[in-house]
Amino acid sequence: MGTEERTPGQLRVAVAAPLSEENCARILALEPRIDLVVDQALLPPMRWPADFAGDPSWHRTPAQQQAYEAALDSADALYGIPDVDPAALARTVRANRGLRWVHTMAAGGGSQVKAARLTADELERVLFTTSAGVHGQPLAEFAVFGVLAGAKGLPRLTQGQRDHEWGGRWTMGQVSEQTILVLGLGGIGRVVAQKLHALGARVIGTSRSGTGVPGVDEVVPLDRIAEVAPTVDAVVNTLPGTAATEHLLDKGFFDALRPGATLVNVGRGSVVDEAALIEALDSGRVGFAALDVFETEPLPSHSPLWNHDHVLVSPHTAALSPAEDRLIAELFATNATRLLDGESLLNRVDTVEFY
Repeated sequence: MGTEERTPGQLRVAVAAPLSEENCARILALEPRIDLVVDQALLPPMRWPADFAGDPSWHRTPAQQQAYEAALDSADALYGIPDVDPAALARTVRANRGLRWVHTMAAGGGSQVKAARLTADELERVLFTTSAGVHGQPLAEFAVFGVLAGAKGLPRLTQGQRDHEWGGRWTMGQVSEQTILVLGLGGIGRVVAQKLHALGARVIGTSRSGTGVPGVDEVVPLDRIAEVAPTVDAVVNTLPGTAATEHLLDKGFFDALRPGATLVNVGRGSVVDEAALIEALDSGRVGFAALDVFETEPLPSHSPLWNHDHVLVSPHTAALSPAEDRLIAELFATNATRLLDGESLLNRVDTVEFY
């Protein structure tokens, strides 16, 4: 990384998160006006695709940390939140008065921006964007997998196989005959709805605007989900974690559900009241839950969810795909072009509710 003078008409971008040489080249090919400031020796090695925090055993020397921060402080824009650390983001924003834009790697990067506790002036001065939409396809596939697993009685099948018990035959649920509530019709929810619609399901979606999207048969506001809960066979949450969505799925909601309903969570763990969910699982009100996100991550070893026969635990890995790094790099290049051309950026963080 270097700290040379800015070139007029260019956007100096400091790479704050791991980015392969291949994707560095891809960004520059897509937007040649970027001055990419990157030193691979200052970035932690990734353990898997999209591992933007990098290997936790890796550390910079004091001299390397100084060079890393100097590069961040010289940039117009950041590719990633420094070390995925809100405190490091706050330090950079305050040290670099010329910083105009920070792109976060996560679809829910707004929570990281919120955690930085920036002032109103700082939030006004710097634009923040997320990688929303990049994870739509893999998360939608996990959601469909969870809905199918619930409909087909995955817990009963695995228990029988584990016990070597043939048992009697039984009728399985048909997704094509089900009504499914999709919470949130953003980048992920839209893809979920389309895939479930393609399987023949009737889809109810939630939206602030009330605007319909392809594959959704009915749109309801969030404050009406308890009203439609008795009519649905499965619920898929794709909502972000905000003050408005915290514990949206609570005891009242689960009590209203049709008995045996399936719950899939690919949004944020804070949307689900886990104590209420466990109670609903124990009572059979929720027949199966496929969970990729949790209130506390990693999921504590003492959580009853680990050993519950009707729960599938996924360690927040459903979004990961080999294409994620490339797609984020391409999204960043698109937004860099928009910034340089004076256009509005995609996936702007709402700095009031931070989603």
